[in-house]
Amino acid sequence: MNFNSPGQVVIAGHATAVSQAVEYAKEHGARRAILLPVSVPSHSSLMREAGLSLAETLEATPFDVPEVTVISAATAEPYGDAADIRSKLSAQVYSPVLWVRTVEAMIARGATSIVECGPGKVLAGLIRRIDKGTPTGMLDNLVNLQKALQI
Repeated sequence: MNFNSPGQVVIAGHATAVSQAVEYAKEHGARRAILLPVSVPSHSSLMREAGLSLAETLEATPFDVPEVTVISAATAEPYGDAADIRSKLSAQVYSPVLWVRTVEAMIARGATSIVECGPGKVLAGLIRRIDKGTPTGMLDNLVNLQKALQI
């Protein structure tokens, strides 16, 4: 499940159950309810075993305490020491994405702009829905990198 923005929630689960939920939402006045083309029910309890498997792999992975604040989208709290990083990363596989709370946490901790790294602009759009006053940028090409550096 993803809590993406006010008015946008993404659910995950068995395909039949999600299809039924989409129909229920439409029948009960949802402005938009669609099936997303995904291959796994990410961020749901159905992925718990995968998260536990990832946790085992992460145990052998060295981590340093981040030099900058990094907020976990599973908890909307900063990553701490190596054990905390491992725990939060593995939990992210089967925990809801708390994107609204994550963005609010970034702003509460002093973020004055937020730059989306990677292709697309979905997150920047969601951030604008959460907080219209926070400038956003995207790092998906050289032109946008130059724009982001000016934010």
